[in-house]
Amino acid sequence: MHIEPGIVDGTKIVLSYATAAAAGGYAVKLAATAVREQGIASFALRTVITTALVFSFFEVLPHFRVGVSEVHFILGSTLFLLFGAAPAAFGLALGLLLQGLFFVPVDLPQYGMNVTTLLVPLFAINALAARIIPAKSAYVDLQYRQALALSTAYQSGIVAWVAFWALYGAGFGAQNLAAIASFAVSYALVIVIEPLADLAVLAFAKSLRSVTARGLVTYRLHNAV
Repeated sequence: MHIEPGIVDGTKIVLSYATAAAAGGYAVKLAATAVREQGIASFALRTVITTALVFSFFEVLPHFRVGVSEVHFILGSTLFLLFGAAPAAFGLALGLLLQGLFFVPVDLPQYGMNVTTLLVPLFAINALAARIIPAKSAYVDLQYRQALALSTAYQSGIVAWVAFWALYGAGFGAQNLAAIASFAVSYALVIVIEPLADLAVLAFAKSLRSVTARGLVTYRLHNAV
């Protein structure tokens, strides 16, 4: 989901600073709630873990350029279910920043767009989870349809934001529309794989219920509200 350099440039890129600032502000709000619920040490530890995972997802997992962006296996809904919304948000933002600083500095001007593209869909699935996962259920007891709904919502949000940035920057020409379409079709592969990854990771987490250190994962992973 890295927006290709040059698609949005000049004064237009200022919008990405505003959207990134808004996303960052909401992430801080979620972080304050997370600290109240599980303490600052737990929040910090989960953020370090998610940052390391996101960085490795970007660098180790398969990724390829398609159309206006790149297809990555970010596993955003998996991070959310394991570690909670706030640590996942900070991990996504910091992992993306580290990748840009150390490996792909050409992506740094697009950081505001890319971080918005990752975080806003995460906030959406945080709200969606509250609606489709009963309060009496722990995340490890998630059903496939629920995992599919979360993953589809997250990945669809990424595709929607990528399309927005591409249209905002390059317009509605046939070549740009074709590039957006090819990216969207390619991302369908992620939507197929991620729910299965969610359930596999959750099943493994369920088997470790008795040995998972308190504060290492989100409280909801093993507990009802």
